[in-house]
Amino acid sequence: MKLKTTVTALTLAATLTLPLAACSSGSGSTSAELPAKVRIAYQIIPNGDLVVKNQGLLEAAFGDNVTVEWNLFDSGGNVNQAIAAGSIDIGLVGSSPVSRGLSSGIEYIVPWIHDVIGEAEALAVTGSVTSLADLAGKTVATPFSSTAHYSLLAALADAGVDESSVNIIDSEPDAILAAWKAGQIDAAYVWNPVLAELLADGGHILVSSADMAAKGKQTYDLAVVTKAFADQYPAAVQTWVDQEAAAVAQILAGDQKAFDSIAAEAGITADDAKAQMAGYIYVSAADQASESYLGKVVPDNIYAAAQFNLGLGQITSVLPEADYKACVVATYAGAVK
Repeated sequence: MKLKTTVTALTLAATLTLPLAACSSGSGSTSAELPAKVRIAYQIIPNGDLVVKNQGLLEAAFGDNVTVEWNLFDSGGNVNQAIAAGSIDIGLVGSSPVSRGLSSGIEYIVPWIHDVIGEAEALAVTGSVTSLADLAGKTVATPFSSTAHYSLLAALADAGVDESSVNIIDSEPDAILAAWKAGQIDAAYVWNPVLAELLADGGHILVSSADMAAKGKQTYDLAVVTKAFADQYPAAVQTWVDQEAAAVAQILAGDQKAFDSIAAEAGITADDAKAQMAGYIYVSAADQASESYLGKVVPDNIYAAAQFNLGLGQITSVLPEADYKACVVATYAGAVK
């Protein structure tokens, strides 16, 4: 069943050579071969990645000769660590963690946008907190090195609140929920589905990532593919992007199958899945390939995030702007039929 991606691979051999060479480990290979295994890092975030997993779209596209290994992670920071350790080929990482990963020397490309983050990621607070200034002396949980962490720091900076006056602790989503219910934290910047559970348990939103986007701090959930894997298996990357595009097409069409798939993977109802998904923007393959997304805006955003993280002391150095832009590859999305 390898024949399913042979034609695509031959087409990509010419179109992907330049982008990959600009952000590659130097192999320059455009092999049409498929790997024996694809190791994927996913997160419980209501987007097309869960649709692909639940419906077995990638397994069907690859056929019996390719094993698809799905590995669950809590945050992009942890995915970065796994990629750096050589245990993951493709992963879901937020835009701020991508900027950190590239800045620290992790070699990967960005060929796909899982979603544009809006109100589905936010700072949930208890009743005693009514402003960002109220967070001084309070305990706020967020997964470090995540888009939520980035947005939290951006919100504090925008409000003129010294982050050192806030007890910001590193906590993964499930642990955040447990700490919230135990009364151990006063606030948390996190995403759905945990965000929805905090709100159902008496929390309210003080600021969302949609608010921060309006202030120039947009965040995304992005796909990353190791350069070594992309150089050796461009056809496999295209097959993966094709299935992600099919999943997004289901979402944009309002297909109940997509809501049911996300609900099943997240352990929530289909109605809850649909409600939580309203806080994200999903982008078609054709639009992703444009300058409004992968063609220009996303690489600009990743570079800006790196500069912001450097200014806050979250990273120690920033690469030249061209290096970030070279690692965002729009040609895979552009090749989706």
